[in-house]
Amino acid sequence: MRKLFQYPLCGFSRSARFILSEKRLDYETLYEAPWDPSDNLFEYNLSGTVPVLVDISGVSVYGASAIREYLNEAYPQIDLIGSDFQQRAESRKIADWFDFVFYKDVYYPIIKEKILKRFSRDIDRKPDPYCIRTAGNKQSIHMEYISWLIDRRNWLAGRDFSIADISAASFISVLDYLGAIQWNKFEIAKDWYARIKSRPSFRTILNDNL
Repeated sequence: MRKLFQYPLCGFSRSARFILSEKRLDYETLYEAPWDPSDNLFEYNLSGTVPVLVDISGVSVYGASAIREYLNEAYPQIDLIGSDFQQRAESRKIADWFDFVFYKDVYYPIIKEKILKRFSRDIDRKPDPYCIRTAGNKQSIHMEYISWLIDRRNWLAGRDFSIADISAASFISVLDYLGAIQWNKFEIAKDWYARIKSRPSFRTILNDNL
């Protein structure tokens, strides 16, 4: 059985779970707390970060982007990147935007203040409202970007559902769980996310809780 070391409210972990389910691959999840990684996790990833996938062949891959690429090549029956070079470039470009820019601007500041500070022994555990407000303001830019793309396309990277949608939805679902998105301001993005939530591969992810 494949194993996925993951934390339920980690956007990168959700991305790995999402693509595994989209490709209809069986796997078991192993819970890892980001603030207290297990010795078992370090056997596969010396940085002690999630997600880490251990495939049935014994191959281990860590990092959401590397896992996505590995699964698309190892199990190509269901393609989630694109059928031609332009589509692949577009889906990777947008996935990277959410993996890096959205993560830095919006996701991590909110997760740090609302979740990680609860378990920290080294910093003030009280959430910083200024940090949360700043991330919320930047969030509007990204949600408008989603709306702009969906207004012109079927999915974020074009006609087909892809890793771009997987990356974006994985992070957004965590923020949505925390009540950090004012959906009434982003109706087009809201409709896109409703389509994501209707996918069977995403429903188990939505059942996660802290």
